[in-house]
Amino acid sequence: MANSKVRMKTSHGEIVIELEDTLAPKTVANFLQYVDDKFFDGTIFHRVIPNFMIQGGGFTPNMVQKTARANITNESSNGLKNLKGTLAMARLPQPHTASSQFFINCKDNDFLDKAKSGDGHGYCVFGKVTDGIAVVEMIEKVKSATKGGHGDNPIVPVMIESVTREN
Repeated sequence: MANSKVRMKTSHGEIVIELEDTLAPKTVANFLQYVDDKFFDGTIFHRVIPNFMIQGGGFTPNMVQKTARANITNESSNGLKNLKGTLAMARLPQPHTASSQFFINCKDNDFLDKAKSGDGHGYCVFGKVTDGIAVVEMIEKVKSATKGGHGDNPIVPVMIESVTREN
């Protein structure tokens, strides 16, 4: 069975992501439910840190946090690594607190992998950018500031216009 793919249309261009259906089944099912519900449409990349990652999946352009579904189990023991261009779940300091927010790694971030993480849990990788890495790199370079108590927030919102299934 082929892995699922999604197309993320942003204000900076399109990003195609292949999901790891077999290695992160709960995480992929959760993400695809948000896609099917159009939850991500009209949200922003609310946290952008150059040479680290870009994070989205939870805030409107005016920094209002959307209500997400229940948290999911952290599948970080799936063997996938936080390499440049991979998609992973954002979470609170507790290991099983991911819900809707995700990030795309802008460089290899092995300290986020289960094996090297300080908390012994790490961050679950569940996909990789297959087209549009230049868009990720463009987003990574936008100017950011602290807005509404949130640091690393792009001064000009980086919109996630839509996320749709490719197959």
